[in-house]
Amino acid sequence: MDNPDTTWLDETQAHAWRTFLTMHTQLMARLGRQLQADSDLSLADFDVLVQLTDIADGRLRVLELAKALRWEKSRLSHHLARMVGRGLIVREECPNDRRGSFVAITPQGRAAIEAAAPRHVDTVRRLVFDALTQEQVDTLASVSEEVLRQLEDSPAR
Repeated sequence: MDNPDTTWLDETQAHAWRTFLTMHTQLMARLGRQLQADSDLSLADFDVLVQLTDIADGRLRVLELAKALRWEKSRLSHHLARMVGRGLIVREECPNDRRGSFVAITPQGRAAIEAAAPRHVDTVRRLVFDALTQEQVDTLASVSEEVLRQLEDSPAR
Protein backbone atom coordinates (compact mmCIF):
# COMPACT_ATOMS: atom_id res chain seq x y z
CA MET A 1 0.00 0.00 0.00
CA ASP A 2 2.98 2.28 -0.54
CA ASN A 3 1.79 4.22 -3.58
CA PRO A 4 3.12 7.80 -3.56
CA ASP A 5 0.29 8.97 -5.89
CA THR A 6 -2.48 7.83 -3.56
CA THR A 7 -3.99 10.10 -0.94
CA TRP A 8 -5.20 7.55 1.59
CA LEU A 9 -8.31 8.05 3.64
CA ASP A 10 -7.69 9.38 7.10
CA GLU A 11 -8.96 7.44 10.09
CA THR A 12 -12.29 9.29 10.25
CA GLN A 13 -12.90 8.92 6.50
CA ALA A 14 -11.95 5.23 6.54
CA HIS A 15 -14.34 4.60 9.44
CA ALA A 16 -17.16 6.51 7.69
CA TRP A 17 -16.56 4.61 4.43
CA ARG A 18 -16.44 1.16 6.03
CA THR A 19 -19.49 1.91 8.15
CA PHE A 20 -21.38 3.09 5.06
CA LEU A 21 -20.42 -0.08 3.14
CA THR A 22 -21.51 -2.34 6.01
CA MET A 23 -24.78 -0.42 6.42
CA HIS A 24 -25.50 -0.56 2.68
CA THR A 25 -24.81 -4.30 2.45
CA GLN A 26 -26.90 -5.16 5.50
CA LEU A 27 -29.76 -2.81 4.59
CA MET A 28 -30.02 -4.08 1.01
CA ALA A 29 -29.93 -7.69 2.22
CA ARG A 30 -32.66 -7.05 4.78
CA LEU A 31 -34.86 -5.15 2.33
CA GLY A 32 -34.34 -7.86 -0.27
CA ARG A 33 -35.34 -10.62 2.15
CA GLN A 34 -38.39 -8.66 3.27
CA LEU A 35 -39.58 -8.06 -0.28
CA GLN A 36 -38.99 -11.67 -1.27
CA ALA A 37 -40.83 -13.00 1.78
CA ASP A 38 -43.77 -10.59 1.56
CA SER A 39 -44.30 -10.34 -2.18
CA ASP A 40 -42.03 -12.72 -4.10
CA LEU A 41 -40.35 -9.66 -5.67
CA SER A 42 -36.62 -8.98 -5.64
CA LEU A 43 -35.23 -5.50 -5.04
CA ALA A 44 -34.36 -5.40 -8.74
CA ASP A 45 -37.97 -6.30 -9.67
CA PHE A 46 -39.19 -3.59 -7.33
CA ASP A 47 -36.80 -1.03 -8.86
CA VAL A 48 -38.04 -1.79 -12.39
CA LEU A 49 -41.69 -1.68 -11.36
CA VAL A 50 -41.22 1.63 -9.51
CA GLN A 51 -39.79 3.19 -12.66
CA LEU A 52 -42.75 1.96 -14.70
CA THR A 53 -45.39 3.04 -12.19
CA ASP A 54 -43.86 6.53 -12.05
CA ILE A 55 -44.83 6.97 -15.72
CA ALA A 56 -48.48 7.70 -16.53
CA ASP A 57 -48.86 5.00 -19.18
CA GLY A 58 -46.59 2.51 -17.39
CA ARG A 59 -44.16 2.08 -20.27
CA LEU A 60 -40.63 3.21 -21.03
CA ARG A 61 -38.09 2.67 -23.74
CA VAL A 62 -35.61 0.01 -22.67
CA LEU A 63 -32.69 2.45 -22.96
CA GLU A 64 -34.50 5.04 -20.84
CA LEU A 65 -35.13 2.38 -18.20
CA ALA A 66 -31.47 1.34 -18.24
CA LYS A 67 -30.43 4.97 -17.79
CA ALA A 68 -32.91 5.57 -14.96
CA LEU A 69 -31.76 2.44 -13.12
CA ARG A 70 -28.06 2.98 -13.97
CA TRP A 71 -27.86 -0.64 -15.12
CA GLU A 72 -25.74 -2.14 -17.86
CA LYS A 73 -27.70 -3.13 -20.96
CA SER A 74 -26.96 -6.86 -20.51
CA ARG A 75 -28.05 -6.89 -16.86
CA LEU A 76 -31.29 -5.14 -17.75
CA SER A 77 -31.96 -7.45 -20.69
CA HIS A 78 -31.54 -10.59 -18.58
CA HIS A 79 -33.62 -9.22 -15.74
CA LEU A 80 -36.42 -8.06 -18.02
CA ALA A 81 -36.57 -11.52 -19.61
CA ARG A 82 -37.13 -13.05 -16.16
CA MET A 83 -39.82 -10.49 -15.35
CA VAL A 84 -41.57 -11.15 -18.68
CA GLY A 85 -41.53 -14.85 -17.85
CA ARG A 86 -43.26 -14.10 -14.54
CA GLY A 87 -45.89 -11.91 -16.20
CA LEU A 88 -44.85 -8.68 -14.43
CA ILE A 89 -43.98 -6.77 -17.61
CA VAL A 90 -44.21 -7.10 -21.38
CA ARG A 91 -41.84 -5.97 -24.08
CA GLU A 92 -43.36 -4.04 -26.98
CA GLU A 93 -41.81 -3.11 -30.29
CA CYS A 94 -41.46 0.56 -31.07
CA PRO A 95 -43.49 1.20 -34.24
CA ASN A 96 -41.35 4.12 -35.48
CA ASP A 97 -37.94 2.79 -34.41
CA ARG A 98 -37.23 -0.82 -35.34
CA ARG A 99 -34.15 -0.96 -33.11
CA GLY A 100 -35.90 0.30 -29.99
CA SER A 101 -38.44 -1.37 -27.78
CA PHE A 102 -40.60 -0.53 -24.82
CA VAL A 103 -41.12 -2.20 -21.48
CA ALA A 104 -44.62 -1.95 -20.06
CA ILE A 105 -46.03 -2.99 -16.71
CA THR A 106 -48.80 -5.58 -16.82
CA PRO A 107 -51.86 -5.64 -14.57
CA GLN A 108 -50.12 -8.48 -12.69
CA GLY A 109 -46.99 -6.33 -12.26
CA ARG A 110 -49.05 -3.37 -11.06
CA ALA A 111 -50.87 -5.59 -8.56
CA ALA A 112 -47.55 -6.99 -7.34
CA ILE A 113 -46.00 -3.59 -6.63
CA GLU A 114 -49.19 -2.22 -5.11
CA ALA A 115 -49.24 -5.19 -2.73
CA ALA A 116 -45.50 -4.95 -1.95
CA ALA A 117 -45.11 -1.20 -1.51
CA PRO A 118 -46.86 -0.71 1.87
CA ARG A 119 -44.79 -3.38 3.65
CA HIS A 120 -41.62 -2.20 1.92
CA VAL A 121 -42.21 1.40 3.03
CA ASP A 122 -42.96 0.20 6.58
CA THR A 123 -39.65 -1.69 6.60
CA VAL A 124 -37.68 1.28 5.24
CA ARG A 125 -39.28 3.54 7.84
CA ARG A 126 -38.54 1.09 10.68
CA LEU A 127 -34.95 0.33 9.65
CA VAL A 128 -33.89 3.82 8.58
CA PHE A 129 -36.09 6.79 9.29
CA ASP A 130 -37.45 5.89 12.73
CA ALA A 131 -33.85 5.95 14.01
CA LEU A 132 -33.01 9.40 12.57
CA THR A 133 -33.81 12.96 13.58
CA GLN A 134 -35.15 15.36 10.96
CA GLU A 135 -31.72 16.99 10.85
CA GLN A 136 -30.09 13.60 10.14
CA VAL A 137 -32.65 12.92 7.37
CA ASP A 138 -31.83 16.30 5.83
CA THR A 139 -28.09 15.51 6.08
CA LEU A 140 -28.61 12.06 4.53
CA ALA A 141 -30.46 13.65 1.60
CA SER A 142 -27.83 16.36 1.18
CA VAL A 143 -24.89 13.93 1.30
CA SER A 144 -26.62 11.53 -1.12
CA GLU A 145 -27.40 14.34 -3.57
CA GLU A 146 -23.81 15.59 -3.47
CA VAL A 147 -22.34 12.13 -4.09
CA LEU A 148 -24.81 11.59 -6.96
CA ARG A 149 -23.75 14.93 -8.46
CA GLN A 150 -20.12 13.86 -8.17
CA LEU A 151 -20.90 10.56 -9.89
CA GLU A 152 -22.66 12.31 -12.75
CA ASP A 153 -19.79 14.80 -13.17
CA SER A 154 -17.08 12.12 -13.10
CA PRO A 155 -17.13 9.70 -16.02
CA ALA A 156 -16.55 6.03 -15.24
CA ARG A 157 -13.03 4.81 -15.88
